[in-house]
Amino acid sequence: MNRNKIVVIEDEPDIMEIVSYNLKREGYSVVGIDRGDEGLNVIRNQSPNLVILDLMLPGMDGLSICQQMKSDPIVRDIPVIIISAKGEESDIVIGLELGADDYLAKPFSPRELLSRVKAVLRRGPVADGQGRERIVIQDLVIDLARHEVRISGEIKDLTATEFKILHQLASQPGRAFTREQLLNRVVGLGVVVVDRNIDVHIRAVRKKLGEYSNLIQTIRGVGYRLADK
Repeated sequence: MNRNKIVVIEDEPDIMEIVSYNLKREGYSVVGIDRGDEGLNVIRNQSPNLVILDLMLPGMDGLSICQQMKSDPIVRDIPVIIISAKGEESDIVIGLELGADDYLAKPFSPRELLSRVKAVLRRGPVADGQGRERIVIQDLVIDLARHEVRISGEIKDLTATEFKILHQLASQPGRAFTREQLLNRVVGLGVVVVDRNIDVHIRAVRKKLGEYSNLIQTIRGVGYRLADK
C-alpha cells in the first residue's frame, strides 16, 4: 500500500473531508491542517512527500506558505499543488512562479485530484533526457547529476519543475516541443493541464537565465525549443 505522507492545508471542512477521504482510500497518509501558520510548522517538522495548499487561509495565506517553503533549503524540494477558486487566477500564476508544481481550480473532481497527485509524486529524473547528464553552452552548465544550473560558476535557483523543463529542452537543442509534450515529460502522461502552466514556468526559467534567456525560443502556434547553437 502507498504510504506517501501528504499534508493538506485547507480551511473549508467539506473540501478537507473530500480530499482526505479520497487520498486515504488510495493508501496515502494524510495530515489535515486548517490554518496556514500551523500548516507551515507541520511541513517543517514532518517533511511530507507532498503539500496540497489552499490559498485563502487563516493565520497565513497560501502564497506566503509557498514562498517560505521554497526559500527553506530543508523543505524547498517538497512538491506543492495549489487548490483555489477560479476567481484567484492571478494568485495561482504567482504561486507557480514561486515554485508550486501544479494547481487545481475549485470545484475539482476527486479523480482529477488523484491524477495530479500521482503525477507529481512519480516525478523522478528528467524523462527522455537522451543520457546527457551535463550540458554545457558557453558559460551555462546544466548538471543533471547534481541537479544544478550554473552561469559563470554561479548557481541559479531553479525549482524542480523549471530544471526539468530546461534540461528537456537542452537535451535536444533545435527540436520544437509542444506544451503538451513538455508537460508529459516533466509531469506525466494522461494528466490534464492548461497551457498557461508551462508558459509560467518558461517565463520563470528565462528570467533566471539572464543573458542566456534568449536561448529558449517561442515557436508560435507550436511551443518552445532551445536554440541550436
